[in-house]
Amino acid sequence: MDTGDRLLTPGEVAALFRVDPKTVTRWAAAGRIGSIRTPGGHRRFRESEVRALLEGEGMLDEVDEVGKPRNVGPAASTGPGPANAGMY
Repeated sequence: MDTGDRLLTPGEVAALFRVDPKTVTRWAAAGRIGSIRTPGGHRRFRESEVRALLEGEGMLDEVDEVGKPRNVGPAASTGPGPANAGMY
């Protein structure tokens, strides 16, 4: 690791990926993006790793055989139909 690597907040990473900061936190909790914790317990992300993900050197989502991203996160549905079917 480059000792001068800048650490980004979830908000900064979220702005780069155009997602909500909570989504970045969920990715980290699921192991889809590496993070470190500050002494206060806050997550920080290495800029070099984030840039590599943005440039396609790492992938947050797996890709199916047609090349389309598929949801492989913790909320991914395991059965047929919408993930929220039967909730109402």
